[in-house]
Order: sequence, then C-alpha cells, then structure tokens
Amino acid sequence: MRCAVLGDPVAHSLSPTLHRAGYAALGLDATYDAVRVPAGELAGFVAGLGAEWRGLSVTAPLKREALALADEVSDLAVLAGGANTLVRTASGWLADNTDVPGAVAAIRERHAGALTVATVLGGGATAASVGLALADLGIAQITVAARNPANAAEAVAAVERHPSAPRVVVVPLDEVGATGDAGGVLVSTVPAAAQTDDLVARVLPAAVVFEVTYNEWPTPLVAAALSSGATVVSGMDLLVHQAVLQFGMFTGHDGPLDAMRSAGEAALAAR
Repeated sequence: MRCAVLGDPVAHSLSPTLHRAGYAALGLDATYDAVRVPAGELAGFVAGLGAEWRGLSVTAPLKREALALADEVSDLAVLAGGANTLVRTASGWLADNTDVPGAVAAIRERHAGALTVATVLGGGATAASVGLALADLGIAQITVAARNPANAAEAVAAVERHPSAPRVVVVPLDEVGATGDAGGVLVSTVPAAAQTDDLVARVLPAAVVFEVTYNEWPTPLVAAALSSGATVVSGMDLLVHQAVLQFGMFTGHDGPLDAMRSAGEAALAAR
C-alpha cells in the first residue's frame, strides 16, 4: 500500500513522520511519502497512480483541485469548500475533509467544558475549517477578525452553510476585543509576526486558546495564554488528530494516536 502527502511546498510536512509511525506501531506494510505537486497538476498526478495507491493527504494549494477531480465528494468537503483527503474506493477517488473533525477532536481533548462564543483571528481557508469545527461544537457566535474583512467572505460563507450555523460577525483585526474566559474560544490562524503586544493584550482573556501553527512555538499569543491560565490547543494537536482520521480511512485500522503524536513532537523538536 502506498500513500503520500501532496502540495507545494511540501518538503516541510510532518505528515510522513506521523503516518509512518502509525504503520510501524501496527506492523503495516505501507509507505508514505511527501510529493511536490504544483497548482494545476493534481488531476494529472492522480490519473497516473497505480492500484497500489490507497490514500493521499492534500495540502495547499491543491484542496479545491481535489474536490474537482474526485469521483465522490463528502458533504463535509463540499461544506468546507476543499478536501484535504483523497481515498481510493471501488468507484474511484473519494474527496473528504479531516481538518474539521480533527479540530473538534483537538479542542475536546484539551477542554471538555461548555463553549459558547469564539473569536477567530484571520479569515482565510484555515479559518473556514476552524469555523465549521466551532459550529460542530455548538458555538453560538463567532467573531472573525481579519486584516481585510472583505477577504473573510469565503470563510464566513462556509460557516453560514453549516446546518447549525452560529451568528458570524466580521471585524477588522485592529478592532477585535477579548473573547472572555467564560466559555470563550480564541483561535489564531495568523502568523506569529502578526501577534503584536497590542493585539495579544486586546484578545485575551479566553477560556481556550487554539493556536493552529506548530512552528515558532510558543507564539506570543500562546505565551500570554499560558501565563493567564487558559487552556491551550496547539497546531500539533490538530495535525495529529486529522492524521489519525486519515490513517483510518487509508488503512482500515484505528490510528495509534499516542505513537503518531510522539513521533511528530520528536521530529518538530529536532528541527
């Protein structure tokens, strides 16, 4: 069985480390590679794959292309507007999305209490997936704070298509305020360089702080959140949980969460 992560760039991806650790833990005869596939070339690449290929993890800039080439598309992938997973089936390729349920699992692993309101910093594709996860968690209102609010339109539209869509408010990043520490979730999809002292001071406190990056750790926001006593969810948590879900779809076996997380954390620490 062969699997891979596809994207451009992709050499930095920790997905091979996670999936290979899972194969080793379960004694599976499988390979998982990182393959650079530029924008516009996904359909051609997939068309050339042999029967031994079972699953593909799809990252930027290919998630919309994955939807277009698939023979079947899950409702969640349609809702999210992109697929991070392609699975070979009897009828071809199924496009699915594990980013959304992965985010739900990552948050729930760290925080089991009730959550009611959320603030999302940034309005891109990651904000859309996170917003859908927040809707799954029963959040009643989401404030999306973007440097250019107009650029958040697609993320907002994705969340508003959710069957249990929360109220969504969009504000400029330089006007966003605190989420609150009573059932509030603060999610950052912006780079560490954008997390100025002023921004960090304005958006805290929050009961839960979800930092989707796993590089440059701890980011200024995470450092302040830890000092304030907030529960912190990391990008590594998200990466591992979505990979565990993919692992199950590719192999038919439950992904070994602990083994995959340990491998990812060790690889990140070694960078």
